[in-house]
Parts: sequence; C-alpha cells; structure tokens
Amino acid sequence: MLNGGYIKLGKLFVYKISIELCDMGWKIYELLDWKDRKILGDQFIRAVDSNAANIAEGYGRYHYLDRIKFYYNARASLLESKHWTLLLYKRKKIDEERYNEFLKLAEQVSFELNKFIKTSYNSKKTV
Repeated sequence: MLNGGYIKLGKLFVYKISIELCDMGWKIYELLDWKDRKILGDQFIRAVDSNAANIAEGYGRYHYLDRIKFYYNARASLLESKHWTLLLYKRKKIDEERYNEFLKLAEQVSFELNKFIKTSYNSKKTV
C-alpha cells in the first residue's frame, strides 16, 4: 500500500492473476496456425486480454459504480474466453492438459474478480 491506502494496479492481486491468464492465453494463441488464429484465436486472445484491460480501466475510474461497470465487463470477457477455450479444446486445437490448466486459472480469476466486485460495492457503504 501507498499513501492513503492506495494499491498500485500492478500490485492488485486480481489484476496480477488476470495478467497471468493473458500470458497463458498468448501461449495457446502462439500454438495455432494462421487459419485457426483467424477463425478462433483472434477472438480468444481479445477476450482473454479484455478481462485484464477492463480491470485496469475500472480501477482507474473515480466513481464506484463506474468502476464496477468495467469489472462486470471483465467478468463477461472472462466467460467469453472460457467459451473460446472450450471450442479450441473440442476442435482439438489444444490438448486436455492445456485446456484444464487455463480453466483452473480462469476459475481463480473469476473467484477473485467476484470478491473484488463485492468489495467495491461494500466500500461505498462504509464511506
């Protein structure tokens, strides 16, 4: 923590693990050939990256409801990335181990993001 209890974005746990998910998503994306990247991969990597980007954008907003809107967008992008990962797995573009590894981290991000949203709501009640 810094002055006034402010935590820098890079130290925010939910953001840090979202970035880990972005890194994992990029490793999956790099495995795809050109055709698969265009059909599935581009949408997959946009959704994965959008999760972390929306957390960052929301964290930079002043009003708590404005922040929470972006956190909900992050949650939606996370669900979309799970969808694309499922399709990559079902279409045999990634193996079961990589699929399960991605889902495990995505579930952790989801849990932490939901806690973060709840904390954001509760912080307004104490102000």
